[in-house]
Amino acid sequence: MINYKFKYIHLAMVGVIMLSSCKKNLNINTNPNVLTAAPISTVLTSVTTNVGFTGGSDMHRYSSLWVQQFSGQGAAGTQTLEYQIYNITGTDINNLWGSLYANTLMDCEYIIANSSGSPWYAGIAKLLKAWTYQHIVDMWGDVPFSEASLGVNNRTPKYDDDATIYPKLITLIDQGIADLNAASSTLVPGTNETIYAGNRSRWIKFANTLKMRIYLHYSEINPALATSGINGIINSGAPVIAANNENFSMAFFDAANAQNPISQFEARRLSQFFPNSFLVNLMNSKLDPRRPFYFTPFPYTATPTPASPYVGATPGQPQSINFSRMHTYLRGGPLKSALTVNGAGAITDVTTNHTAYTGAAPIRMLTFAEYNFIRAEASLRFGSPGSAQAFFQAGITASMQEAGVATADITSYLASYGTLSGTTAQQLRQIIEEKYIASYGVALEPFNDWRRTGYPAISPVAGAVIPAIPTIFYYPQNEINSNPNAKQKTSLTEKVFWDN
Repeated sequence: MINYKFKYIHLAMVGVIMLSSCKKNLNINTNPNVLTAAPISTVLTSVTTNVGFTGGSDMHRYSSLWVQQFSGQGAAGTQTLEYQIYNITGTDINNLWGSLYANTLMDCEYIIANSSGSPWYAGIAKLLKAWTYQHIVDMWGDVPFSEASLGVNNRTPKYDDDATIYPKLITLIDQGIADLNAASSTLVPGTNETIYAGNRSRWIKFANTLKMRIYLHYSEINPALATSGINGIINSGAPVIAANNENFSMAFFDAANAQNPISQFEARRLSQFFPNSFLVNLMNSKLDPRRPFYFTPFPYTATPTPASPYVGATPGQPQSINFSRMHTYLRGGPLKSALTVNGAGAITDVTTNHTAYTGAAPIRMLTFAEYNFIRAEASLRFGSPGSAQAFFQAGITASMQEAGVATADITSYLASYGTLSGTTAQQLRQIIEEKYIASYGVALEPFNDWRRTGYPAISPVAGAVIPAIPTIFYYPQNEINSNPNAKQKTSLTEKVFWDN
């Protein structure tokens, strides 16, 4: 996938240089080797690649540490140790904000502005713009929107009220769907976009499912809007993500700099990022059959059983590596050549050799499992069409199938833990806890669910720099320094508009 990006950029540069060299009268004030424009096919590669990498980088680490899917370890001062005790400053945020605004959003705007006659490109770019802004708003609240991505025409954009941005994302998604439904397009996206390889029907299914996610975020502040929005999509018969192979995810590969970025972090920042004891113990309490795919047993065994021990790291523990590690679900298959192998060729240890994975695992960003849990919650709380119970089981099933769990083990788990019971609040807790487990590796959304519902019932980390779990992120220091419209938050416990 990375090869696509470099290949197209290289060809574009060669083409520009060749055209420039044919001119007899050169303008000495213009550098003929500097690109002033790029094919939108190349730019789309950049956008989808950036979206995939962002889904497994800082955004994932910050939010998964705070919502206690992961825990930091290492020597004193290690970043993940600091982040899990809520010690994240504006300086830490600089790279993520720059990637979102200067790279992904600028590229989206470039495609939209230069896609005349190619509505399918414009449609994808509008969906990716909406996707990116959903995450930006959910991280920071008020952010540049109406005056953003203007480049030199406005280097200090104003900050829009976050409550006014969300409705515009729905409009943007609807525009994207309309563009993708256009009868024809001069340029047809293909393998140059690294998520759906140009499959328009899957982009449209993703778009409608994304709208459901956005409407669900209104659950506490405006349940009537959440209900009408989700029911409108359901009753219209609009296509949605309907199988695991339609997940909004990006594949990564066993190649240099093309591995899953979560796996890359583990390989490059040794023993700093472990599964959190909260998540591991939640799954242990149910003998969850996803554990052998999510985690390595500790002590390690190549042939785990339901009784095999899995041990998560607890914030504040002394420096150690005596924990389960993330396994094939997030890291791809083990590299046998780099592991201890017995005489029969079986892998016998990945306890210390944690760089020994291919990295060929996808970054999952919006899944079929999440869709089913959205429907389960909407049915339970808002009376939306369909059975909360049926969607609850469908979400668990989709997650387990995606992990590789055997059918018999899925059936057994559903028999024990697949029935909603108790009060509405108790059933909601069941739904969100299973969604939390299914969303292992998904950036930000488990944190959003916790902020909306209070589930899972995590507690503030002992010894943290503030006594409460954060509910928002600081603005990047670069933005505070350069944009007079940016006013730093006074606390990490401020809230986005939908977090009531």
